[in-house]
Amino acid sequence: MTDHIIRGTAAGGQIRAFAASTRDLVEQARQNHNTSPVATAALGRLLTAGAMMGSMMKNEDDLLTLKIQGDGPIGGLTVTADNKGAVKGYVNNPMVVLPCNDKGKLDVGGALGVGVLSVVQDIGLKEPYVGQTILVTGEIAEDLTYYYATSEQTPSSVALGVLMNRDNTVRQAGGFIIQLMPGAEESVIASLEARLGEISSVTSLLDEGLTPEDILNRILGDMEPEITDRWKKPLSASARRN
Repeated sequence: MTDHIIRGTAAGGQIRAFAASTRDLVEQARQNHNTSPVATAALGRLLTAGAMMGSMMKNEDDLLTLKIQGDGPIGGLTVTADNKGAVKGYVNNPMVVLPCNDKGKLDVGGALGVGVLSVVQDIGLKEPYVGQTILVTGEIAEDLTYYYATSEQTPSSVALGVLMNRDNTVRQAGGFIIQLMPGAEESVIASLEARLGEISSVTSLLDEGLTPEDILNRILGDMEPEITDRWKKPLSASARRN
């Protein structure tokens, strides 16, 4: 599947949604940085989030920066993105190795530890807008969900995932962001929550062969989803840290 991002709406504009496949991007980042599996997962999740969140910005010169600083062994992550989905980033300690967590998954939360997520939006004003929140889990998707709720007052569901092969190459990577618009009806909220509760993980959907379009249809299928934008192969490789 070729890397790309889609944007859409559903329920008559009461929901906006983004979904992305980013396997090639994350694999190239892994090669560029020679990252360990847990560092690949952490950086890959944030790169995927950056690509989708960057595409939300309105102007070509707008720039998004996502930065995570934690007391865990990975140190931190930084990603920048523009409104075309072009994204780059780095990890402070790319060689960090940790045992799997109690769910048998790569322990991204343990690698990041206790810390802060910063979202910097440079949209041409005198000073960039900076939002910050604590890391609630360190798993990145949950932290961004919390950020949207507390800093932007936008109820959101963020899912991000990186699935590795046994040879430590990237098998699948991608994510989605589903957001409720102001005034969303209770019936729409309830239906969306029920649909999201049926999703096991975004990488399991990608591993089934689903495209970003298929994923949004799986979640929003009974709410008349409409794809409004597509970014085909918009993603660039992450850059090495200077």
